[in-house]
Amino acid sequence: MKAMILAAGRGERMRPLTDLLPKPLLAVAGKPLIHYHLEALSKSAVRHIVINHAWLGHLLPQHLGTGEQFGISISYSDEGTEGLETAGGIKKALVLLGDEPFIVVNGDVFSDYPYQRLMNKLAPGILAHLVLVPNPLQHPKGDFGISAEGLALAEATQCFTFSGIAVYRPEFFSVVAEGKQKLAPYLRDAMAQHQVTAELYQGQWHDIGTVQRLTELSAQLESTHVG
Repeated sequence: MKAMILAAGRGERMRPLTDLLPKPLLAVAGKPLIHYHLEALSKSAVRHIVINHAWLGHLLPQHLGTGEQFGISISYSDEGTEGLETAGGIKKALVLLGDEPFIVVNGDVFSDYPYQRLMNKLAPGILAHLVLVPNPLQHPKGDFGISAEGLALAEATQCFTFSGIAVYRPEFFSVVAEGKQKLAPYLRDAMAQHQVTAELYQGQWHDIGTVQRLTELSAQLESTHVG
């Protein structure tokens, strides 16, 4: 199975740190954030990873190369300087991802989710499977619910936060237009067709969206000697 790490965001809330580095290269407990993703994916038998990039994107291939140091192969999808949003970026990268289901993970989250769980999550007729997490303080209302049958719900009494970790069939993106496109509207449309499943993961997960949260996670990892 292949995977894609979304690394094209500008990281406005992380400035001034992201004035010099793309967000996935910022250090967490002394190691670039994207290294944690690459190491975890390689441990779960993913051997080919696509990384999209935009702002300061040339620094990612300079730093990561072909992926040999991680025991994987890395391809890059260059979105210019502006980026194409999540759905648009994945759509552009499909030529690199191939015809089989693939994992996608946001480059600005940190989690110990075991990616091997996603290898066989897509039942017949299901186009996407999302990993949801308990709502963090900064996102108390959540995004999606989960039905008793495991379907993802666009509206529910209890909603959880989309972790940015998912597995998709390429067919999910057949309806996505070229260019800059957000993911959420397409997810909601597919949910209405009962084509998306979800699970609730209650392990470690952090959205590294601000300098404060980056600093707090680094301190936590350093204190527990993780990494």
